[in-house]
Amino acid sequence: MSTQMAREIAEQPDAVRRTLAALRPHRDAVRSLLHGRRRVLFAARGSSDNAAIYGRYLLETQAGVAGGLVSPSVATHYRSRLDLSDCVVVSVSQSGATEEIVATQEWARSCGAAALAVTNVADSPLASAADLALVTQAGAEIAVPATKTYLTQLVAMAVLTASVLEDPGPLDAVLDRVPGEIERLLDVPVDEAVVALRDTAYTVVSGRGLMMGTALETALKLEETCKRPVRGYSYADLRHGPIAVVTEGMTALLLAAPDGPLLQPLVDLADDLASRGARVVGIGGDAAFARACAVHVAGPELTEAAAPLGAIVPGQRIVEGLARDLGLDPDRPQGLAKVTSTDPDS
Repeated sequence: MSTQMAREIAEQPDAVRRTLAALRPHRDAVRSLLHGRRRVLFAARGSSDNAAIYGRYLLETQAGVAGGLVSPSVATHYRSRLDLSDCVVVSVSQSGATEEIVATQEWARSCGAAALAVTNVADSPLASAADLALVTQAGAEIAVPATKTYLTQLVAMAVLTASVLEDPGPLDAVLDRVPGEIERLLDVPVDEAVVALRDTAYTVVSGRGLMMGTALETALKLEETCKRPVRGYSYADLRHGPIAVVTEGMTALLLAAPDGPLLQPLVDLADDLASRGARVVGIGGDAAFARACAVHVAGPELTEAAAPLGAIVPGQRIVEGLARDLGLDPDRPQGLAKVTSTDPDS
């Protein structure tokens, strides 16, 4: 029987189309909000934090705008006073009701920042209190694991970046191709990857650069939905120490774009991990990357800037299939709630 999570994964092509149509008309307003401000800082938790990582990389690599991640506890617990007058703070929450993020946005504005909210709920506290809200059009998401709300947050990050590009044409062109690529990726085989992850004692997940947020999101979904021991690492963090404990019996899940300066390092990493005894499962990349993996799942045929929007889809499908294979309910993972509460005032 189809799960709610599977149905919501399948709704993503239309969710992306709706979100692009809804957010692109706001690009002039986004550009005006950023005018005269040098930095963009992101405030988020959980899956939204992984979307923010993509947003930061995209702004820095495509638009030359300095980005960073806000530590919400600086606002909500330390209550530090910072000069943020040269910043736009992008607060990301699918519900727009995560108290810590709402409080962080209020703090950022009190410190002089302009506030841009990214949320799926137009009348949420986050959207209502922002200078500008980019409201994604994922529709109601019933399954607890974020799928279409996460992907439409990535769309918002791409629209944000396109808003400040002198020539947004190339990015716009590849974004127009995303819904069709997602439709194709809904049918690529993932069963062999599910078996590889089911039969392992421990899993590491890694990506690099623009793909890092999607790698961390895939790791988070495996951990919270399938209750497996999983660690998500950036490529650099994995190389600097943890790779030493990779041994026989472990599985490494690597995500790669089909082009870009970080593709070859991911091929080299796959070879290295295999030489240490790990079974390497790869999503995306090119033919050389596929050859370096014991199990390969097709990824998006999109340039590196937009590849993370497609690559998450096979990852989501693997997670949903693995949860069912383990006898778990992917729609309602034990111990999780849809809206996160992180005691902002205690």
